[in-house]
Amino acid sequence: MLNGTFRNITTDWSERQSSIQKRLLYNDRISALRENEYPMLRGTMYLDHAGTTLPSRSLIRVFARQLETTILANPHSSSSSSPNASQYNATKTRRQVLELFRADEEHFDIIFVANSTAGIKLVSEAFTGHENGFDYYYHQDSHTSLVGVRELANHSHCFESDAEVERWIEEVQLHKDKIDAPRPKLFAYPAQSNMNGRRLPLSWPSTLHGSGAHPNTYTLLDVAALVSTSPLDLSDHTAAPDFMVLSFYKMFGFPDLGGVIVRKSAAHVFEDRKYFGGGTTEMVTCTGKPWVERKKSNLHERLEDGTGAIHSILALQCAILAHYKLFGGFDQISRHTGWLAKRLYDKMVDLKHANGRSACRIYKDPVSAYGDARSQGATIAFNICRSDGTWIGSSEVRDLAEKRNIHIRTGSLCNPAGMAFALGLNPGELQKLYETGFRCGQEDDVINSVPLGMAKSYLEGHISG
Repeated sequence: MLNGTFRNITTDWSERQSSIQKRLLYNDRISALRENEYPMLRGTMYLDHAGTTLPSRSLIRVFARQLETTILANPHSSSSSSPNASQYNATKTRRQVLELFRADEEHFDIIFVANSTAGIKLVSEAFTGHENGFDYYYHQDSHTSLVGVRELANHSHCFESDAEVERWIEEVQLHKDKIDAPRPKLFAYPAQSNMNGRRLPLSWPSTLHGSGAHPNTYTLLDVAALVSTSPLDLSDHTAAPDFMVLSFYKMFGFPDLGGVIVRKSAAHVFEDRKYFGGGTTEMVTCTGKPWVERKKSNLHERLEDGTGAIHSILALQCAILAHYKLFGGFDQISRHTGWLAKRLYDKMVDLKHANGRSACRIYKDPVSAYGDARSQGATIAFNICRSDGTWIGSSEVRDLAEKRNIHIRTGSLCNPAGMAFALGLNPGELQKLYETGFRCGQEDDVINSVPLGMAKSYLEGHISG
């Protein structure tokens, strides 16, 4: 028995050593790659990948060559039977994006938009068009852009915890025979908090769909932070959210383009959208009784208003191919960023002043663990305190970092409820602070010995070696 225990301990130790060795070797490879592919980083440590990562030299060169050899005309200048290069590229790129997430074209479509926020606005427009309006539910870890949808809803509610979400889902199941749903409901949350990198359960949409308790409830998942370093598998369309928003520049650094991935079984929601733009209609009359017939062959044709972002779509095609050629996919990046984040977290936790006081307060969610890809991404949100316990303002931390050529994000991080909860501030206190003159992003962000901002590091596996 002792021999067996010893063998298990030895095996576990050997496996850990092997894993560490693999990570170190990969880290060396990334260091060389960073030197060749990211010349803008020489002498600089860039840790703001949550805002946008940086484009590789290969991507920029491939895109430049494509521009030199491709005529990108207005996609509305040709027909589906005789597509021009812009139409062809859009079709090809759309397919590549869906393949990236293992999403079957039979069950999903993607609409190109400016960014995640534009995607959220597009989805909310559809619900706003419903004759009875809609009810909105969102998680407190939501980005400001998800929070803003509440202003369009007839009723809204912010869930303050995962447990409250799960009670709500269970309540729907328990009372499914008594529910009267005169208007649709939209439930939105982030796959990964843009504040502290905590990853929320991806099972909630499946639970809602699978229960059959409330067919008029739809899910909107903000995957922008998650997919910047991690794969997203949509191969099981029945378990997928109805709408997913993302920003491609967070994944590849370029182009400045976003998308809405729509589960086709929920596409009928867009039938209530009122606005239509150029290129999305079959025919329109303006005098007499106004009438419009919208395109119906494809969802994206009906929703991509005006001339498409033809150059950005071509750039996205180049970005996907260049990224895969350099890094082989997001699985390796996910493992490496998780390893980097855990190493950084462990080192920051151990930072002490001479008197033994911790130098950092890290805002890790209690349910997450660095090194566990299911619960935590490669983000560390923190504040720094002096040896006497007083806080150093996040703007001062930013300035000190910049002097050492370290680029980090500081301030309120566009996550109002998550920030308030982490810093122990209630809504009344925040309103009073505003009335006394405090503004988001101001330099002096320690008021009454309380920090009103934080610093954030977000690591990208192919740059942060």
